[in-house]
Amino acid sequence: MNYINESWIPLFNKHNINIDEIYAQNIVYPPKEDIYKVFEMNVNDIQIVLLGQDPYHNPNQAHGLSFSVPLGTKIPPSLRNIFKELQIEFPERKYTFNSGNLERWFYEEKIFLLNASLTVTENKPSSHMNIWKNFTNDVIKYISDNNDKCIFILLGNFAKSKEVFIRNKDNIINCTHPSPLSASHGFFNSNIFKLVEQKLNKEINWEN
Repeated sequence: MNYINESWIPLFNKHNINIDEIYAQNIVYPPKEDIYKVFEMNVNDIQIVLLGQDPYHNPNQAHGLSFSVPLGTKIPPSLRNIFKELQIEFPERKYTFNSGNLERWFYEEKIFLLNASLTVTENKPSSHMNIWKNFTNDVIKYISDNNDKCIFILLGNFAKSKEVFIRNKDNIINCTHPSPLSASHGFFNSNIFKLVEQKLNKEINWEN
């Protein structure tokens, strides 16, 4: 199991989720040791929260960070569109994205890559939403209550529904989801990543 930063202890003390029970019945992703990977980060260090829905439900993809996949894994369509939008917004930076691994975003840029559900049954998207709903809603609220500087990127209607848990509405950036079905209807050319930098008043290195 991942190391959990002590800044999250009050939150974890409120919830009792039986991880062994979740993994006992079916093939479940991500690997058990990666469930709480995102909580290695101190809540006070978070610059950006990028909220996903639930982990990838195919083998060798989910590894505890929203939108991210391990090195050597094919870049998923939604993440490919995120990369494309970054190239549109910052052509002068000449970003190249050769993998879908976002660990550098997490460790160096302090981008908190949270999924609303932390586990999923193989080939059954959204299968564990009810298990994690109260916990991750509390996570969003906990971040908002303890870190008044970080920016929340909410992509798509599901993510936007979590606005209610964020105290400072000025810290929210909403946009269409980057999936192939919707990216052309408001995600591309949205300039959301420029807006993030404006709100933070600093440049983020989006190279991964």
